[in-house]
Amino acid sequence: MRILLTFPRFYLALVMALAGLPALLQMPAVPLTLSGMGVLTGWLGCGALAASLMLMVREPAIASCFGGLDRMYRWHHLFGVAGYVLLLSHPLFLAGQALPAHPQSAWQIISPGSPTWSGMLGWGALLGLMLGLGATFATRLRYSVWRPLHALLSVGVLLGIAHVLLLGGLTAAAWVVMLPIVLALTWRMLRVDRGQGARPYEVSSASCLSDEIVEVSLRPLAQPLAAVPGQFVMAAFFEGPHYRGCGEYHPYTISGAIPDGGLRLNIKALGDCTRTMQSLEAGVAARIQGPFGEFFASRNASPEVWIAGGIGVTPFLAQLRLGEVTRPTEFIYVYRTAQDACYLDEMERYAATHPLLHFQPLVSQNDLVPLYAMLAKVTDLPARQAYLCGPRLFVAAVSAWLKQHGMREQSIHFENFEFRS
Repeated sequence: MRILLTFPRFYLALVMALAGLPALLQMPAVPLTLSGMGVLTGWLGCGALAASLMLMVREPAIASCFGGLDRMYRWHHLFGVAGYVLLLSHPLFLAGQALPAHPQSAWQIISPGSPTWSGMLGWGALLGLMLGLGATFATRLRYSVWRPLHALLSVGVLLGIAHVLLLGGLTAAAWVVMLPIVLALTWRMLRVDRGQGARPYEVSSASCLSDEIVEVSLRPLAQPLAAVPGQFVMAAFFEGPHYRGCGEYHPYTISGAIPDGGLRLNIKALGDCTRTMQSLEAGVAARIQGPFGEFFASRNASPEVWIAGGIGVTPFLAQLRLGEVTRPTEFIYVYRTAQDACYLDEMERYAATHPLLHFQPLVSQNDLVPLYAMLAKVTDLPARQAYLCGPRLFVAAVSAWLKQHGMREQSIHFENFEFRS
């Protein structure tokens, strides 16, 4: 049983059981007709949405159960999309049952202008889900626009609950749907969005490494987080002597641990909020959630290859700052311009003092061919463990090349820090 409780598929099976339970409870009373399929797809959709909301609760222990926050959020999105598709098919099945004998009734079922309260609530729920999911896939939207649009998912879910209660009352299936949804929304609002689950920190120093990158040192004002290299935190910055932050939580990889329990974070200007953070100063209040991440969690004694793209150097920097390199390690640091290579001198110093570390810097714009040429010279590449960190497209391209050249998928490790939440 102890093994099961550390196995992500075990927790995923529990979430799937939760998603299917409302429909299972209704099955004995549902006829095997189109109308019955409409009822079941409605309950399956509600269950999938309840499961999706449970997976948006941003807690380190819960995220670890699913193999990391990014993997948990991917399941959150999949359950959300599945729930929307099922709920969209729900009125179609009901209308299909009525269509042969009562075309007008069938039209009223699927018409957005339904004259009944249940119909208006149902379509309001679908519209909220549609706008919220649309924002999820609109990755180019500014965060300040994306966030309220994505919040319409919660509005759609609440309208859906009202639709269910108006039609069927407080049945066992309704309780199974409502309790997880209410718990997840309340937990998310208090623990995550309002920062009740975050630890208080303060900026002790901020050093501009380039026009777009600042390294921030944070000291804890209470019990510090127990973080290790390769992990990341969700951080929000608020007020200081001359600074007014946006207060939005964004993910940042830990680039180093400070002896007093403090943290170092590297922040690149990728949007309005992070651009404002380039002017961070000592004394700014911060709140930190985490730590998250399983990047270096499954290391063994095998030789390694580290591949960093741009600001993706930070988890490797944290590992090198921690101590000795204890296994043969090929480290390739890819950056666009000399200005982007903020830690090049520090990396070279580590390479000079760590005999097992072979460090290779590489200036590259969008051409990865020189990187592939470097990797091809690693004679035992398929036998190594690969750790990749950088932009999503960079990681995807390099992962594909490694698999094409004999490396097993299980030997390629990376995490996505570019999600929105």
